[in-house]
Amino acid sequence: MPSDLHDDTAARDFVDFVVKAIVDNPDEVEVTQSVDDLGVLITLKVNKADMGKIIGKGGQTAKSLRILLRVMGSKKDARYNLKIIEPEGQAA
Repeated sequence: MPSDLHDDTAARDFVDFVVKAIVDNPDEVEVTQSVDDLGVLITLKVNKADMGKIIGKGGQTAKSLRILLRVMGSKKDARYNLKIIEPEGQAA
């Protein structure tokens, strides 16, 4: 795995940009990035009211974000994963 992934924020910035354009509370969007043996993990937190918009009908929005990250990763010979954190107080 390329060592420059620690400094590469293109995927994180991409997720941040797209999610903020979709949600009603863009100022509450938190996107973090960490690198481990499995690749790059992008963690997303949004307002509880915006979870439905991020997941999308039948999970299509989240699936599309993951597909786009996979394409970005393939160009850099890396693996990008997206983890969506459920807001506190939300029924699982």
